[in-house]
Amino acid sequence: MERKILVIDDEQPTLNMFRLLLAAYGYDIITAANGAEGLEAFERERPGVVLTDIKMPVMDGIEVLKRIKEIDPHAEVIVITGHGDMDLAIRALNLDATDFINKPVQRVALSQALKRAEERIAIAKSKAEEISVEGVDGAAILTIRGSVTARSEPFLARAMERARSLELPRIILHFDESASTNGAGLALLTQLLLEARERGERVCIAGLSENFRKVFEIVGIAKLVVIYESDAAALAAP
Repeated sequence: MERKILVIDDEQPTLNMFRLLLAAYGYDIITAANGAEGLEAFERERPGVVLTDIKMPVMDGIEVLKRIKEIDPHAEVIVITGHGDMDLAIRALNLDATDFINKPVQRVALSQALKRAEERIAIAKSKAEEISVEGVDGAAILTIRGSVTARSEPFLARAMERARSLELPRIILHFDESASTNGAGLALLTQLLLEARERGERVCIAGLSENFRKVFEIVGIAKLVVIYESDAAALAAP
């Protein structure tokens, strides 16, 4: 299946150049001549990757980046800057642009930026697959695999909604032996558990390794919920 990529640039020769370069990478190429047209094309086509010039009439690339991230925070946006225009490049990166490339565009720089975008897409996809929900013996078990980071937020939120939709009296957050987390992930889990407590939901944690159990105790998560050694222990609890 071809991957969609949207290229936004007000210079027709640049669009033609990208058509030639990106065709070799197997992309289904969509083009737009300014930011407003690009935003319309993004909403219509929902490409996984966007290449946008920064300095354009009608709507500049920074505004395009902001709008696209509002529509889809996980869209991969690569900005195209003038040579040496680092202030705009840094501003774009602070708005979660995937990467930036300078004009005139070099094939190596383009390849590296596209590789980074595809890797981020793969990571996001794996995040969705790392969280599963099933109903077992009167509890919704939400199993977490891999690393919990800031990028896990939308997947955890959707998993919690699926767990709630089962309408079971308890939710167990089961941490697989492969699970880990960083500081942002701990903050995310803390917020999730605080929200669950405010809603009056019975949530507990099971399956943590000894090391991560200590971490959860240090950061205060153990004060928010009961932590069990296993799902069986959690299910057996009154």
